Amino acid sequence: MRIGELSRRTGVSVPTIKFYVREGLLPAGELTSPNQASYAETHVQRLRLIRALLDVGGLSVADIREVIAAIDDSGRTVHQVLGDATERMVPRYDREPSAGLEEARERVAELIAARGWQTYSGGRTTEVLVAALAALYEVGHGSFDQVLDVYADAAERVAQADLEYVARYVAREELVERVAVGTVLGDVIFSALRRLAQVDASERVFGESI
Repeated sequence: MRIGELSRRTGVSVPTIKFYVREGLLPAGELTSPNQASYAETHVQRLRLIRALLDVGGLSVADIREVIAAIDDSGRTVHQVLGDATERMVPRYDREPSAGLEEARERVAELIAARGWQTYSGGRTTEVLVAALAALYEVGHGSFDQVLDVYADAAERVAQADLEYVARYVAREELVERVAVGTVLGDVIFSALRRLAQVDASERVFGESI
């Protein structure tokens, strides 16, 4: 298909498609003449992936480039690629060293060790959890970490459900892409479900007392 048809099928403008190609997010089409290129169904799927990560997942172009690079890296195991892709999807939180930050780091290390989680020590995801806990400590809500185990229980169940879903797909490329998309969009879905459940719980707990 020509770039015009690719644009119509995906709802992505031609200039934006060309931008994605220049940025390394989308493979270039196959040249059929000096000024014409042909695009395949793989381009349609990749464009839909990019838009999902950008519009719903909220990732930056730079983050999407790194996620796609991890997906396309055929020289690594699926487990390695998934870990790398997941780390790329987590925002960075740079904080000045503080007593609260160190306390939070120790608490997170204890949680990971107690659960026997095999994770990346000092990874971006761990640091996000550390930063969030440190912020709780600093605003006087350190006791909130008492519910961490409840959150961890829920996270384990959700993670197991995620991987059971994608494990149905045997092809490596499809499996990795589905985990990448599921991680980003799954976070959005889980956050929305949590808020809906909070509204329901609030009505049952506080509805008659206010």
